[in-house]
Amino acid sequence: MSTAKIHPTSIVSNEVIFGENISIGPFCIIEEGVEIGDNTKVISNTIIRSGVKIGKNNTFFQFCSIGEDPQDLGYDQTPTKVEIGDNNIFREYVSVHKATTKENKITKIGSNSLFMAYVHVGHDVIVGDDCIIVNSVNLAGHVKLADRVIIGGASNVSQFVSLGRGAYIGGASAVTKDVPAFCTAYGNRVSLRGVNIIGLRRLGYPRNTISEVVDFYRSMEASALSPRAFINHDELMVDFNNNEIISEMTKIINDSEVGIAPFTV
Repeated sequence: MSTAKIHPTSIVSNEVIFGENISIGPFCIIEEGVEIGDNTKVISNTIIRSGVKIGKNNTFFQFCSIGEDPQDLGYDQTPTKVEIGDNNIFREYVSVHKATTKENKITKIGSNSLFMAYVHVGHDVIVGDDCIIVNSVNLAGHVKLADRVIIGGASNVSQFVSLGRGAYIGGASAVTKDVPAFCTAYGNRVSLRGVNIIGLRRLGYPRNTISEVVDFYRSMEASALSPRAFINHDELMVDFNNNEIISEMTKIINDSEVGIAPFTV
C-alpha cells in the first residue's frame, strides 16, 4: 500500500500510481495515469498531466508544469508521454512538455540532473544523465542533450540541435548548430571555443587522452576543410583513431543534420 502524503488542498486522481514515501504539498494537480516513484517530493502549486512517468527521488519545487501539451500547432491531442528518471531536481517554474507524434512520441529526461528556475524543456526533447541546466534556459522541440551537458543561464537551444556528452555552453548563448562531445561553445550565434578540459579531468580521463583530444580539435580548427570533410580524410585522422572521446566527437559531426557550430574567427 502506498504511503503517499497528500495535502488536502491538492487535487489528485485516484488513478495515479504512487511508489513509497511520496509527498504532495498544497495546491497541486496530478491527473490520471501519472506514475510517481519512491521518495519523490512535489512541494506545491505544481501540475502533472496525464502521460507522465516519474522515477525515484525526484524533487519538484513550486509552480512546475510537467507534461503539458506541446507548443505545436499541428498537435492533435494524440496521447504522448513524458518520462523522467531518478534523482532529478526541478526548481521553480520549470516546464516539461509532452511529445508530439512527429518522432518517438516521448519527451525523455534521464537521471541525476538539475533544472534551475524557469527552464523550459520542449516537446520531443531528450536529456541524458548528470546534466546541469541553469536558470532561464529554453530547449526547443526535438533537442538532444547527451550526458553531463552544462548550459549556462539565459541560453536558447534551437530545434533539432544536438549537444554531445560533456559539452559546455556559456551563458546567454543562442545555439543553432550542433556541438560535439566535450567542446565548449558560447555566443550569439554560438561558436566553438575549445575543449572542455575540466569536464574530461572530472571524469578521470588520463592526460594523454585529453592531450590527443586537444590536438584533434586544434588540427580540425586550423584546417581549411570543414569538420565533416576533415574527419573523412583518413590521412588526417590516422593519429586520432584510438581515442574514445574523439570517436564521440566524430560521430556527432558525421550524424549532424543542422551542421556543426563554427570555430571562433
